[in-house]
Amino acid sequence: MQQQIRHLNQGELATRWDCSEASLERWRSEGIGPVFMKLHGRVLYRIEDIESYEQQCLRSGTSKPLVTGGAA
Repeated sequence: MQQQIRHLNQGELATRWDCSEASLERWRSEGIGPVFMKLHGRVLYRIEDIESYEQQCLRSGTSKPLVTGGAA
């Protein structure tokens, strides 16, 4: 059985991140944020891409990314 891929639209992601849709639009034009797809004129984000981007944003301090996977 295939697993269905879940997506969020721009409004749903804005709610999840407590930001405006305009911010998401600006970030997309600047190449910031998770990868997205345009399907029939709609912007969609795969949940797995959102979660991957959120993991990349983790920090252990103000200037250093969080090191994961046991590497130091």
